[in-house]
Amino acid sequence: MKLTTFLIPLLLLLAGCSSQPTLPDFTASGYLADRGAVRIWRKNSHQQVAHMMTVFSPFNGDATEITDYSWQDGKLTSIQRQTKGAHPDDITLRFDPQGRLSFMQRQLQGRREAVSTDTVELYTFDAERMLKISDALLSGRVMLKQGRWLTGGEVKTCQGKLVQPALDSRSLGYIAQRQASSSVPLSIAWLEAPEGTQLLLAANEDYCQWEPKEDGF
Repeated sequence: MKLTTFLIPLLLLLAGCSSQPTLPDFTASGYLADRGAVRIWRKNSHQQVAHMMTVFSPFNGDATEITDYSWQDGKLTSIQRQTKGAHPDDITLRFDPQGRLSFMQRQLQGRREAVSTDTVELYTFDAERMLKISDALLSGRVMLKQGRWLTGGEVKTCQGKLVQPALDSRSLGYIAQRQASSSVPLSIAWLEAPEGTQLLLAANEDYCQWEPKEDGF
């Protein structure tokens, strides 16, 4: 079953799934959005989120968005977003312990601009939304895996393990087509959950080069 078919009910209904074994403090998850794929890395401290990084990779174009969120004692302390591609846009927001904005900066196509109140509100709302999505995905054991595609359907993960994801024939055909037109090994990202396995991305870039590690996250 594709993960897109159970993502919405998962987000609505899985908050109470607490009987499963506790996840490690450092986790990776993700989902398919309307316009692209979202990958989420998260680190908890004392059972509270401390750091979260999301990467939005669009299906069309090169405007990849990388967003870092930090929390302390359950309160949002900073948001940093980099939009790469033809129109780069970097935004940094920091907040004091009372939740008030203490620093803001926007670097838009080589020039600095002020950050509007509406933009700050949008980014803080998005931080809360992404945290809720992350909570629901992890409650449903939707876990992200990445690695290099090998022959015979095997993948060498970024942790060096050889695995064979249970991808459907359509996904396997898509990977084979991409690999046939590429002179370098493909990287793939996929999701595993009790409900099934879903291909998330397949690209010529090496995902493992920039996948965050727990020690430095």
